[in-house]
Amino acid sequence: MVDGMDGGTLYTIGELARRTGLPVRTIRFYSDEGVVPPSGRTAAGYRLYDAAAVARLDLVRTLRDLGIDLGTVRRVLDREIGVGEVAAVHAEALDVRIRTLRLRRAVLRAVAKRGSTPEEIELMHKLARLSDEERRRIITDFIDESFAGLDLNPDFAAKMRSALPELPDDPEPEQVDAWVELAELVGDPGFRASVRRMAEAQAADISRGSYPDDPVRLAELTREKIEQAIADGIAPESDAARPIADELARAYADASQTTNDAEFRRDLLARMEIGTDRRAERYWQLLTVINGRPVPPTLTPCFEWFIEALRASGANSGSGADTRR
Repeated sequence: MVDGMDGGTLYTIGELARRTGLPVRTIRFYSDEGVVPPSGRTAAGYRLYDAAAVARLDLVRTLRDLGIDLGTVRRVLDREIGVGEVAAVHAEALDVRIRTLRLRRAVLRAVAKRGSTPEEIELMHKLARLSDEERRRIITDFIDESFAGLDLNPDFAAKMRSALPELPDDPEPEQVDAWVELAELVGDPGFRASVRRMAEAQAADISRGSYPDDPVRLAELTREKIEQAIADGIAPESDAARPIADELARAYADASQTTNDAEFRRDLLARMEIGTDRRAERYWQLLTVINGRPVPPTLTPCFEWFIEALRASGANSGSGADTRR
């Protein structure tokens, strides 16, 4: 150390390195770039730095440790931009980086769990990196295509359009898994065709005035009756299943304001066959997993039981129908 002309202490580049913990080559680079210029030189030409240069170097080190590029550091030091403005921009950039790293971690954990192939890893990484808007667009495009030109129940259509995937910033591996599976599902031509058939059947019921007033109540009644039948060990093709199928068929006929005759039973069976697709229920289950909500109990086995019971009762041939209201 030497004393400057104003009485202040001056440091050589080696002393400055020991004081700050930075390598000599780094300080020399900053000095050559004009970011921390020397305050003077010795008679032998060695660089000297005063207290202001030490403070400037400390600030440079802090900003660089925060990931701020050297050009921006120079602009801050030259007072072209404020530290607060720089901090805000870089904090936002770090948020994006953190989110990306969390997604990457979730993908890697999902890959480790699944034992994925290289092709699956590439797909999972690509799908996980999509923005929220891009994920929503995949689902809304699927819904738009499925419902195009059809007059559907407004409550049902609204429910479909409001249920969109919201993958969190720090997803669990099962949420990444669910999103990848959902994206593959809605891109499956067979599933898209199945959902379109369901929508067309609903639109046809609405156009002829036979769509039930409260489909949710009917689904709950079906679940209640058939879960009990399954618990009691009643097979759908057995004689014991017939009165259960008859009771449910009458409930559906009443809800549709029509007669529970052979034609209605055939139509009911056809609608049940169109509307009962395990993939459709899986669609809703995957959405709940992605959005971090409890998965609802499955209803598909109940409707599959009802379909078999209707077939066994002769609904597909028109025999055995109960014509009572």
